[in-house]
Amino acid sequence: MEITIARQVDVRSNIKKFFDMAYDGAALLVPRKENKNVVIISEKEYKNLERAKRNAEYLAMLVESDKQADSGKVVVKTIEELEKMAE
Repeated sequence: MEITIARQVDVRSNIKKFFDMAYDGAALLVPRKENKNVVIISEKEYKNLERAKRNAEYLAMLVESDKQADSGKVVVKTIEELEKMAE
């Protein structure tokens, strides 16, 4: 992803141009005082990042589950016990 640095004043005066750039795949970094910077990206890119974050969290959970299973931290239930739980 292409990253473009854009001053806040330039974004304000050319907002359509910068929004179009974001829509076309660029990430716009807008530096601000006290390092309170912002990044402007398209909704599509945002959704891709959110999906990647959720996938990473899910994979981390699976890795942790594997570790627990390998170390014997499991709960064993019979079919009858599971059926009672479902009632």
